[in-house]
Amino acid sequence: MRKLDQRGVAALEFCLVAVPLFTLIFAIFDFGRYAITMQSLRMLADAAARSNMVGCYTPAVVGGTSPSACTGDYMTAADKQVAAPFLYGAGLTPTVTTTAGASALTVTASQSGFAMLMPIWGTSLNAPSASTTIPF
Repeated sequence: MRKLDQRGVAALEFCLVAVPLFTLIFAIFDFGRYAITMQSLRMLADAAARSNMVGCYTPAVVGGTSPSACTGDYMTAADKQVAAPFLYGAGLTPTVTTTAGASALTVTASQSGFAMLMPIWGTSLNAPSASTTIPF
């Protein structure tokens, strides 16, 4: 029986295994970035809610009236960067907004410039945001 020529078989096997392997590695890296960004946004929203409570918790709020005047930003840019330093990488800046509802204030932190690296996810995970609700 003749021995078949097997030159290049290792390169072909590497190509078959490398594409799914590197796709999986980059997907794990991308979801890790997203998870860190979401956790940092939650930390920033919580820190902004705490500073809002300290800066605007007045007797009127304790009495149960609507704190509609408490929708300002009570954190400085340096305080925000200390609360969530990961969000300030690559020249991005998160935004913090506070909205007054009927019985609660909602503090929302969002990162508008964030985009997933892998195009297979689409745009559904771009521009993540996290909210914290302060009942009164």
